[in-house]
Amino acid sequence: MPAEFIELSPAKLNLFLKIITKRNDGYHNLRSGLTLINIFDEVIAKKDSKFSVNYIGDFSPTNKRFKDCIVEKIFSKLNLPKPNYCFTIKKNIPIMSGLGSASSNAAAVIRILEKLDYKDLKNKNFAEIGADVPFFVSNHDSLIREIGNVVIKQSFPKYYFLIIKPKHNSATKEMYNQINIDKLNFDINFDTDEINETDSGNDFEIILENKFKEINSLLKFMRSLPDVIFSRLTGTGSCIFSAFESKKQAEDSLIIFKDRFPLLWSRVGENNFKHN
Repeated sequence: MPAEFIELSPAKLNLFLKIITKRNDGYHNLRSGLTLINIFDEVIAKKDSKFSVNYIGDFSPTNKRFKDCIVEKIFSKLNLPKPNYCFTIKKNIPIMSGLGSASSNAAAVIRILEKLDYKDLKNKNFAEIGADVPFFVSNHDSLIREIGNVVIKQSFPKYYFLIIKPKHNSATKEMYNQINIDKLNFDINFDTDEINETDSGNDFEIILENKFKEINSLLKFMRSLPDVIFSRLTGTGSCIFSAFESKKQAEDSLIIFKDRFPLLWSRVGENNFKHN
């Protein structure tokens, strides 16, 4: 068994996100189409005398530790002992952005634990760690339902994306607190295991558009780009993406975006990519 493992931790985009109902436990049932994209954090695990988690990279916290560390949650929520490994997570994906980096990091650690034959993880409830963790553990584009625990393997069209990060950071819990379920009126007959005609848009978009001028103007700008198929908020925000048919169209739009907003984070990515 090697003493070091390196696992790529991909970002995701929500191609659509619908809030269905509010549950008695305070959480929300949702349905969303999630696609993996080729923008990655990296998780490096090295054998050590004790367990530790360190964050490095462009989007790491100043003291190399997150107060609410999702890797720690794997062991507390699943009631597992911590292995004698140092987990170093290189943060290349913006945080509080709707790209799922924390959940993806947790899933990458779980994949490493599986390679270590570390306990039986097959029947564990990964949704307890975070709503997107079961999706990232499955590591395949999916329709997700309920609180993220129902993951249905799905194929989506090939897209090239321009992804941009506003100055605003979105806290998932705060965004869900602002959902008015009575205004959404989702017809539960459409909440099935199949993609259907209602599966478009993102129910969090209107909240951010109404609350923040920056988000409103950036969404309008992204929707005005040449050759764009659609533009949307991902997750609870704050990242916005535009989808294109070709890489050249996405890269041309990146140049237009950078010229207008040179200080904002922006990248071109794609789904349905080949893993190394």
